Amino acid sequence: MSDLAQTSGYVRRQVQGGDSLARRILIVEDDPDISHLIEIHLNDIAFKVDVVDNGIDGLNRASNNDYQLIILDLMLPGMDGLELCRRLRSMAIHTPVLMLTAKSSEFDRVLGLELGADDYLTKPFSIKELQARVKAILRRVELSGKQASQNIEECIEAKSLIIEVSKRQVTIEGKPVELTVKEFDLLLHFAKNPGRVYSRGQLLDTIWGYSHSGYEHTVNSHINRLRKKIESNPQRSQYIETVWGVGYKFNEHL
Repeated sequence: MSDLAQTSGYVRRQVQGGDSLARRILIVEDDPDISHLIEIHLNDIAFKVDVVDNGIDGLNRASNNDYQLIILDLMLPGMDGLELCRRLRSMAIHTPVLMLTAKSSEFDRVLGLELGADDYLTKPFSIKELQARVKAILRRVELSGKQASQNIEECIEAKSLIIEVSKRQVTIEGKPVELTVKEFDLLLHFAKNPGRVYSRGQLLDTIWGYSHSGYEHTVNSHINRLRKKIESNPQRSQYIETVWGVGYKFNEHL
């Protein structure tokens, strides 16, 4: 057994280049072999990585440091990944979360997304796919930031739905609607392009930054949850409409 595998409760930090330029990622994973493998390959693409092996330390690190991304295992000692993610979102910490899970059930994946995870990977996964997902998430965050800075006063209204772009806030009939990062990105993308029909693959590529067959259900899950939050009757959507056999669109007649 390696020295790394024998270490308990460790916190490991790697720096690539200057601190001011490095992008920081937190890995919360109790399997040292997996965390070390992820760390090595993220270092290879110029990320600075912190690693903890339990949920409690993960919560402390995530709530007291500025990270661009959290890679979070579902099954953790001390506090599982779902609870950690829930607590971060309840504290208004919106750092993107990529959840890792060995479970194959749709329930666990959907629950993780509902609690605020931005994406997930099911173990075992390829390093290339992991790197692609990390880059895609961070690219979307950077793009969202640029769009917000370019649209400081932009406000989109459709009936009782109001989207304040720079604040990333949504209200329905004057009441605030709590959306995850991806739910907001989806809604904003639709609202900026009313009437345009998007396939699941197009939405996956635009919002998540990658397009892989087999992941279209991620789009379905997000749209279903978004509808529950903004529609008075999710079964008869007035904002996000289904175009059968094609995809979805935002109602252009509002």
